[in-house]
Amino acid sequence: MDVTLHLAQDPAADALLGRSPLAALTGMLLDQQIPMEWAFKGPRTIADRLGTEDLDAHEIAATDPEAFAALLAEKPAVHRYPGSMAKRVQQLCQYLVEHYDGDAEAVWRDASSGAELLRRLEELPGFGRQKAQIFLALLGKRLGVAPAGWREAAGAYGEPDTFRSVADITGPESRAKVRAFKQQTKAAKKEENEKGKEK
Repeated sequence: MDVTLHLAQDPAADALLGRSPLAALTGMLLDQQIPMEWAFKGPRTIADRLGTEDLDAHEIAATDPEAFAALLAEKPAVHRYPGSMAKRVQQLCQYLVEHYDGDAEAVWRDASSGAELLRRLEELPGFGRQKAQIFLALLGKRLGVAPAGWREAAGAYGEPDTFRSVADITGPESRAKVRAFKQQTKAAKKEENEKGKEK
């Protein structure tokens, strides 16, 4: 895996995401309740604070939870909720150690179909259906991981020429389109909720 991603708006952070399967998974895990650039810059920040060039699932899984939470909480914090997200990152790494010998790429390396890959992603701690589908789309559209039926398994996120998620970002222009789509979706959901309250 060695591609150029444009998710963090930071060359070093994006380079790590493009070459490190664990960094890409961690960025996706962090991508909630904060701007996507902040989330995807997180893996590089964690690696820097650990004094390493890449993330290591064995090392993170074995780190003292309080020390790891403090690492994520250092200013600038890796996430708005550094304590709970530190716990989730460690749970993800512990799962990878237990089920894939710490090799994040093994999650998708030999997946025989899109449906199987989606199932594997959904089994990861912190990955619900939507997050798993978005990451599956990212693998298919940007990282060249395309088992049979991956687009169907990724649902709407797998559709070509759309701007729904991080899977569709190739630079500043597409990033702006994805952000606009997310804002529209959020506004529509809010409106729907308000209508529901009126009934």
